[in-house]
Amino acid sequence: MAKKEKKDVARANYPKLYTSDPLAALDADTREKVCELENYIMKNCLWQFNSRGWDRRKQNAGILGMTAGLLIGEDVEISTAIDKCYWVDAVLLARNFTARCAWLGEMGAEEIRAIMAALHARIDWLTIDGSLNEELTVQNY
Repeated sequence: MAKKEKKDVARANYPKLYTSDPLAALDADTREKVCELENYIMKNCLWQFNSRGWDRRKQNAGILGMTAGLLIGEDVEISTAIDKCYWVDAVLLARNFTARCAWLGEMGAEEIRAIMAALHARIDWLTIDGSLNEELTVQNY
């Protein structure tokens, strides 16, 4: 039986933000903390599996950005319907992170921002830029 040929599919033209794992350059302690947060997301959240890469990037930024703000006690701006959706996930994520990761309570705002930025980069890498799922780039999907 002949091998199936790939169909010529229109691909979305958006640049990858990461060409390699963003955690590779970080120290072991930071990697361990980011991995703990990442494992929670991968095992308990479905929002990171949107069907298009650009949707995933937008959701990751919205939810993880709001989660970072909530973790450091900032007021989070909720001005659109999509912001409300992100906010709900961010509230649940922040609650679960603080309940499971006591070390978050010992960190200052800048340290939390740094950990959340590394987490955001890692989630983008896993779910978008480093993903082998070609459907993420189908233009008409």
